[in-house]
Amino acid sequence: MTSITRRLALAFVAAAGLAAPAFAQAPREIRLDYATYNPVSLLLKERGILEKALEADGIKVRWVLSAGSNKALEFLNSGSIDFGSTAGAAALIGKINGNPIKSIYVYSRPEWTALVTGARSEITKVADLKGKRVAVTRGTDPHIFLVRALADAGLTEKDVKLVLLQHADGRLALERGDVDAWAGLDPMIAAAEIESGAKLFYRKPEDNTWGILNVREAFANENPALVKKVLAAYEQARAYALANPAAVKKVLVDATKLSEAVIERQLTRTELTHSTIGQAQVDGITAAGLALKEAGVLPASTDVKAAVDALLDRRFAATN
Repeated sequence: MTSITRRLALAFVAAAGLAAPAFAQAPREIRLDYATYNPVSLLLKERGILEKALEADGIKVRWVLSAGSNKALEFLNSGSIDFGSTAGAAALIGKINGNPIKSIYVYSRPEWTALVTGARSEITKVADLKGKRVAVTRGTDPHIFLVRALADAGLTEKDVKLVLLQHADGRLALERGDVDAWAGLDPMIAAAEIESGAKLFYRKPEDNTWGILNVREAFANENPALVKKVLAAYEQARAYALANPAAVKKVLVDATKLSEAVIERQLTRTELTHSTIGQAQVDGITAAGLALKEAGVLPASTDVKAAVDALLDRRFAATN
């Protein structure tokens, strides 16, 4: 069908008040991220589960490494990937800022972030950060965690000196003494603990938002059956992870080049028993959004509840 004929056809059905026909063809390739903060994605990639599921459809799978939620959101916003792994609160901020995504799946319930300082540091509480240099990756769960921790201590971002670095570089900056503290992410936190004696001086598991898989909104609308196939593959990988914890450890060791001791520490803080986005995820993401609004990170006019509702796509909940 030529583009002119297609436009005429669409104009006809619009004038007649009919539903638009389905001209969209299935993509030849699906692009997903994989990340060390998403162990299920590593197993999914390693075992080729999705490739096997899509082989009969002639659809290829391309994998793109995400170094953090901010990178996954950048890739989704630019259309470089179709599915991306983020923290729930990071996805919410992305949605509020106009990123056309939908959250469709839970890949983990982690305590993957904490505030970290060096082995010899005298910092013991959040209030001690006033005037100090803090490494952080903006737009990620560690950044959101830091904002909430500061607010709980009666401080804001203006009371500290933010040093904006990707997660791995934040760890290096802490160990070199270039910063006083770091809002970190596992497995880098676990590595800093075991390899250099870093201290987690502030932990609050409930302020870690869920590990969430997101999809480009246009992709989900055009290819709902493929979204279901991706989630079914994710479920196979998650079930395998629960039944084979040694395989989870091995795939993380291979991906990160970190020691087994480091990965074991990370996995003590990573729960893989959830998959469906439900009320617990709604409540956790909403609480983070309200805290960010109170701290001035989100505009005072932000309707957090409406933003969360717009972020979550419940069409796919039954497949999890």
